[in-house]
Amino acid sequence: MLVRNQFLGDGKYLLAFGFLAVFMGNFGQSFYLGSFGASIQASFSLSASGYGLIYSVATLLAGTSLMMVGGYIDKLPLFRFTVWVAAGLFLASLLFIFGSGLWFLMAAFFLVRLCGQGLLPHTGVTTMARCFHGNRGKAISIAASGVPIGEIVLPLLATVLIARFGWQNTWFLVALAVPLIFLPASFYLLKKASEKGFDLHLGHGETPQQQVSQGRLAVLKDGRFWRVLPAVLAAPFIVTGIFIHQSFFMEQKLWSQELFALGFVVYGLVHWLSSLVAGVLVDRYSAVRLLPYYNVPLAAAMLALAFVDGHFAALLMLGLLGMSIGCSGPITGALWAEVYGTGRLGSIRSMTTSFGVWSTSISPLLFGVLIDGQFTVVGLTFWLAIAVLLACVMAGFSYRKVAIGY
Repeated sequence: MLVRNQFLGDGKYLLAFGFLAVFMGNFGQSFYLGSFGASIQASFSLSASGYGLIYSVATLLAGTSLMMVGGYIDKLPLFRFTVWVAAGLFLASLLFIFGSGLWFLMAAFFLVRLCGQGLLPHTGVTTMARCFHGNRGKAISIAASGVPIGEIVLPLLATVLIARFGWQNTWFLVALAVPLIFLPASFYLLKKASEKGFDLHLGHGETPQQQVSQGRLAVLKDGRFWRVLPAVLAAPFIVTGIFIHQSFFMEQKLWSQELFALGFVVYGLVHWLSSLVAGVLVDRYSAVRLLPYYNVPLAAAMLALAFVDGHFAALLMLGLLGMSIGCSGPITGALWAEVYGTGRLGSIRSMTTSFGVWSTSISPLLFGVLIDGQFTVVGLTFWLAIAVLLACVMAGFSYRKVAIGY
């Protein structure tokens, strides 16, 4: 176990790798890909529904594939696994550049969602959870900071580059970043981490008892897992639905596009700060103990969206969403290691991440059906708040014995 004064000293190289892997994954996240939507639709003569169908199908396929390939992080040397994942992102970028048909576009979205949204963050967070035991929460929060920093920086950068060079040339820059920046940096950081004593395959400083891990089948047979799953999926499910259908909420609440853009900045900053604070709290209290509470801001955001009017409501809602999303990274990232051990952590995390990816594919469709069914903002968000609070209660009765004995 790393003592406190060794955390940043000996761990800085591995922490930097975790951050870099998560940050590179932003190129497959919806907030970044959304910058290319209009350009891609124009280039391929796609309607909004046609574009959405391709994106959703690719995301569902990516989520399913993630469950099948994510477990290889438990079997392969870490750098070799990282190279394969980076190669997928590189190929996705080339398909965006040179692909000339809808099947190529589908393949590009599939690879960028699998390797970007899925496997790169999976690599960074799994490595942090496995290699930092006593400081697991802080390590995950540092790596997970790659997402909010990307939310603040990358959409604006993409907008500028697309306007200046075009959308395909912007993907050419992403492709170049993989072999020229990401892979050399990863090799150097992992080599230095290994020299500091980190076991990059089995974990660093884990006792034999902690290395004993249950596999996927045992987890799926565990009723506690199914009780906690709604709480784990609630934030990505709801946030994706709101962001995809933001025009409906802006119209109903009389919010301008400029106000919502400002709210995104608030969202990103709160996301980042909440992630760092949650990491410290995980190390102090454990993820299991915090699990029933971290979605309370999500429920509060839904109630604010339902019953608070005016411009302040937009900033309040997005700030609360950022708080819940920020806390979810360190808490859920450490949860599976605390409950099921680290020996098969990659396999378990890839499975739960797949569930999360599936949820982000379903929520835009479900929200759209409810909106078309004449649900009002008040009705939709009130019942979402009730559902989130029920998920919090179920989570509180999931891993209670683990929390008592932690």
